[in-house]
Amino acid sequence: MRHSRRSLFLGLASGLAMLAALPAAAQQFITVASTTSTENSGLFGHILPIFQAETGIEVRVIAQGTGQALETGRRGDADVVFVHARAQEEKFVAEGWGVQRFDVMYNDFVIVGPAEDPAGLKAAASAADAMAKIAASGASFASRGDDSGTHTAEKNLWKAAGIEPAGAWYLSTGSGMGATLNTAAQVPAYALTDRGTWLSFQNRGGLEVVFEGDAVLFNPYGIMLVNPAKHPSVKAAEGQAFIDWITSDAGRAAIASFKVGGEQLFFPSAN
Repeated sequence: MRHSRRSLFLGLASGLAMLAALPAAAQQFITVASTTSTENSGLFGHILPIFQAETGIEVRVIAQGTGQALETGRRGDADVVFVHARAQEEKFVAEGWGVQRFDVMYNDFVIVGPAEDPAGLKAAASAADAMAKIAASGASFASRGDDSGTHTAEKNLWKAAGIEPAGAWYLSTGSGMGATLNTAAQVPAYALTDRGTWLSFQNRGGLEVVFEGDAVLFNPYGIMLVNPAKHPSVKAAEGQAFIDWITSDAGRAAIASFKVGGEQLFFPSAN
């Protein structure tokens, strides 16, 4: 028994010594609250290993809607917030929760729907006209309903169309983009989605892009360090290192090199 206890003690001591001997960089990590599109599209799986290899800093992602990600930042439960709802991001900084907003990348939103396009969106003159056609036809529309950047963009489109969506045709999933697209494919229904998630989405069923190209569908992403003056636990140096990298030539190159089926999903901003 004594020998067994001694062996156990020596084993634990050896393990602790090995952990202590790891380079400090290998134990560094930051928490990034970000949108589901950056995670579900596969972008983070592509760029984060590159960042870690160059800096030794691991990035742990909390993937949630933009509204939730910003709230995570307000609570101090993340070091960095990386989202896509510019007005909300600017408010986050103006209220002192974030230090500074940086442009990172952009893509666009598209409206997907049944290939037969029962509401006639392929003939729509604008994104607002497309939404009006959906409401007028009573065709099903699947909304994220989760205060995400995509949901915010959708609400702005309904407002531009002069419509308050309600009724059996309007399906609020309260879920992420992937789950909402799954619902749209099963119903089938129309849905607003960022192009990156759409290109990486595999369960399309009879859905296809039925409207795109309106300037109001532009979808920029911004990144902010959570203010350490509000939350002293924020890893400011490591968080800023990630921001500096993702907005650098190296970070922009990593973003631009991410493709699915030969198509580029995100386009780096010119900083």
